[in-house]
Amino acid sequence: MSHPHEPYALDVLNPATEEVVATVPGATAADVDRAVAVAARAQRTWAAAAPADRARLLRRFAAAVDDHLGELARLEVREAGHTIGNARWEAGNVRDLLDYAAGGAERLSGRQIPVPGGLDVTLLEPLGVIGVIAPWNFPMPIAAWGTAPALAAGNAVILKPAETTPLTALRLAELALEAGLPEGLFQVLPGRGDVAGDALVRHHGIAKIVFTGSTRVGKQIMSLCAERVKRVTLELGGKSPNVVFADADLDAAVAAAPMSFLDNSGQDCCARTRILVERSVHDRFLELLAPAIESVVVGDPADEKTQMGPLISKTQLERVRSYVPEDTPALRGSAPEGPGFWFPPTVLTGLAPDAPCAVDEVFGPVAVVLPFDDEEDAIRLANATEYGLSGSIWTRDVGRAIRVSRAVAAGNLSVNSHASVRYWTPFGGYKQSGLGRELGPDALTAFTETKNVFISTEA
Repeated sequence: MSHPHEPYALDVLNPATEEVVATVPGATAADVDRAVAVAARAQRTWAAAAPADRARLLRRFAAAVDDHLGELARLEVREAGHTIGNARWEAGNVRDLLDYAAGGAERLSGRQIPVPGGLDVTLLEPLGVIGVIAPWNFPMPIAAWGTAPALAAGNAVILKPAETTPLTALRLAELALEAGLPEGLFQVLPGRGDVAGDALVRHHGIAKIVFTGSTRVGKQIMSLCAERVKRVTLELGGKSPNVVFADADLDAAVAAAPMSFLDNSGQDCCARTRILVERSVHDRFLELLAPAIESVVVGDPADEKTQMGPLISKTQLERVRSYVPEDTPALRGSAPEGPGFWFPPTVLTGLAPDAPCAVDEVFGPVAVVLPFDDEEDAIRLANATEYGLSGSIWTRDVGRAIRVSRAVAAGNLSVNSHASVRYWTPFGGYKQSGLGRELGPDALTAFTETKNVFISTEA
């Protein structure tokens, strides 16, 4: 662990070129302490503001993001290696989340509960200062998942972006101030996880931690928060199944399969990296899948035609390589050579269901294809993991789609689709994929305390 009070800097690399594109100062424990004090003062004023005023400022923030979509997208390409099309979507998602949350600020209401002898009402009150720890795989949208509803509910937010991807977060904080949000209400503290992140989690002035990242780190954060009974929302790992039944539209299932695990170079906790195919169509599925994998365009993320860019870092590249034995049968695409953290699209076949690549979260452009015999076998394989975040079911049988959806232990399932994330529907996982839910109509309530008030009418 680094010393929590020593100054340090973070170099931001372009994953496609390995060039340093920026250097930013890292936050120390003292910086976190100062930020929390400022945030607490700003939060009290913000919480006292009329809901309509909070909503109006959040809409201005959304408009500022919309005015700078291109700039934010280009920053994301440079620091995260995302394709330009994906980066534009991510910036737009931040805008949409802010707009959606702004609407909730004026609709965050309690209840009147019938009771004898008086009037009983519930109040939803903000928690205070929220710590949001965002990951490097989707720096902008996931930062907004916690930030937007927390602000709308009357809280202040301190955002710690990932060490490798702080630039878009810093720019969003500038846009928030330009839009008129109070000074100190939304602060961004780039820094190391074992310094700034640790200080944020341990700080007595932080009411809740929202963390997206690995299950290993999530467990550590949950343990630290338990010392103060601090609230947590955890969005952790995944090893999501893509279940293809023999009665499915096979052409559609094959066409959708590549980008279900190659989007963002496979660095997605929702990636459908376990492709489970009914045995009677298994060989045909692989025949159709091979050219689809080979045709994926991997290259310069700033090029509009590129479908997949580099991995985020050398460390991640080495991790992915360690999961792909050279002698394993595979379908492979191509990737650039030379500078950059490149790995080709890869589908492994012939593995046992308990092989490391079939059960561990690789977090790269690698999937496995496993055959199953019948519906019961498919459900067993789909659930044979410690994770339960998302998954897909391909079938023309409506009854089967409902049965399997009910049986698969995952928080987000799609039938004949791979969609997992919509800002107006809830998102979160079962088992070791996380705790709590984000997004959707109830997002703001996750950043409130429920207070019950009974008013006697008895003389």
